[in-house]
Amino acid sequence: MSATLQSPDRTSASYRVLAAASVCHMLNDTMQSLFVAAYPIFRGNFHLSFTQIGALTLVFQITASLLQPLVGLYTDRKPQPYSLPFGMAISMSGLFSLAFATDYAMLLLGGALLGVGSSIFHPETSRLARLASGGAHGLAQSIFQVGGNFGSSLGPLLMIFLILPIGQRGLAWFSFAALLGIVMLVGLAHWYKRHGQAIHKKQAAGKVSTLSQKKVVGAITVLVVLTFSKYFYLVSITSYYIFYLMQHFHLPQKQSQLYLFLFLAALAVGTVAGGPLGDRIGRKKVIWLSILGVLPMTLLLPHVSLRLIVTLSILIGLIIASAFSAILVYAQELVPNRVGMISGLFFGLAFGMGGLGAAVLGTLADHTSIDFVYKVCAFLPALGLFMALLPDTNRPDNGRESEAEAKLEGVLGMGSDEQPA
Repeated sequence: MSATLQSPDRTSASYRVLAAASVCHMLNDTMQSLFVAAYPIFRGNFHLSFTQIGALTLVFQITASLLQPLVGLYTDRKPQPYSLPFGMAISMSGLFSLAFATDYAMLLLGGALLGVGSSIFHPETSRLARLASGGAHGLAQSIFQVGGNFGSSLGPLLMIFLILPIGQRGLAWFSFAALLGIVMLVGLAHWYKRHGQAIHKKQAAGKVSTLSQKKVVGAITVLVVLTFSKYFYLVSITSYYIFYLMQHFHLPQKQSQLYLFLFLAALAVGTVAGGPLGDRIGRKKVIWLSILGVLPMTLLLPHVSLRLIVTLSILIGLIIASAFSAILVYAQELVPNRVGMISGLFFGLAFGMGGLGAAVLGTLADHTSIDFVYKVCAFLPALGLFMALLPDTNRPDNGRESEAEAKLEGVLGMGSDEQPA
């Protein structure tokens, strides 16, 4: 692997690095998607309630959300290239725990291990993608993200054709995917160690003044609200769409898994557009479209026929998927010398909001119905109206970058050490 990643030149090796990072993201998120896709098996084997299913997601995603900003902050100060294969190894151990679980506690342990692995993988690999971007930061994040979204979409298909015929222990076969990821990540770590410092210095030389500290903190707060809107809605699909289709339309599990795959595949396709479109027309316009633009469709979805539900879910996936790359790069531009911390914060928020949403929506479904959950969640994209409060990052303000970083880190309760290259 390392032999193919020799030069940081944007026109050659950088795109190979981005492609390799995307493939590793796919392998990492495939393991996570298998966890979620296996919920019907876990529910049948262990007689779980919707509240317990929501708690599984909560443990997985809260573990990741709490650790990712801390991992990102630490690696801003002391980059750890070889933490990448280590994180993948922890995820693999989580997959084994799920495959051979004999009780609910082992399922929770497996989910927690997947969360720890993700908390190590995402901040450092996101930083690596930015280093390999050659300045096209949105495009680089989209390439990196599309691998993850494609991996997430594979879970239902793999469940239909490979796991359901074998059963819960079939999850262990996907440890081979984790082993492949470990080998590739060792190669990426070699490239990161050899070339990361030089590329970071080159990118840092081209940075411009950032916004005032007040505007930075305000903008980060708005981005947090938008992340909440996106991932609370997404978890209503990823965690409960199968159960909604099975209960509301009396579909068999395989067919419901297939419709979930179509939604997740739409997320993967939509991710491709978000980053490069943001590079071309601006991050704000992309975020406007991706969050607020799905509101009419989310309002319709709980009230239409099966065919229209499938169609709307695909359209929602295509549009809303473009948000995260744009949000992440926008946030990195607000605090450009804290790429690891910002990446960890927003990946952590994505996991944390999803986990909290799964737990809340699972409890709500137990006390009301899955139908009611979708009617409530339909209004979440309306929070996209807060986009009006975001400043234009292309217009430098009078504030100093160091003051903005110090203020943001004070809010987060983090230190302000300089980032090593």
